[in-house]
Amino acid sequence: MTDIELVIAYVRPDRLGEIKTALAEVGAPSLTVTNVSGRGSQPVKTGQWRGEEYTVDLRQKIKLECVVADVPAADVVEAIADAAHTGDPGDGKIFVLPVEQATQIRTGAIGTDAV
Repeated sequence: MTDIELVIAYVRPDRLGEIKTALAEVGAPSLTVTNVSGRGSQPVKTGQWRGEEYTVDLRQKIKLECVVADVPAADVVEAIADAAHTGDPGDGKIFVLPVEQATQIRTGAIGTDAV
């Protein structure tokens, strides 16, 4: 049985189009996208609005989740990393986690057949 893995990536929202194209090219077009906020190595920005100073320390990011079984997770990670790379702080992070079980609700398929 082939292992099922969950690839989670936190990336810049403006790189989503390139990432979707890269994932389709490696044969992993299925993904879930969530809008999230967070902070990492990007510097804090300060500004003024109507005379009040404010600080922006949480940046808008997107969280991509891609469950893979037929495609090597390393290929998915490489596709996301290449498409998301700008070379600037805040490009994001990618995590790979094992999936213990998968069940497709509509058909009842279990394991890699559900993916």
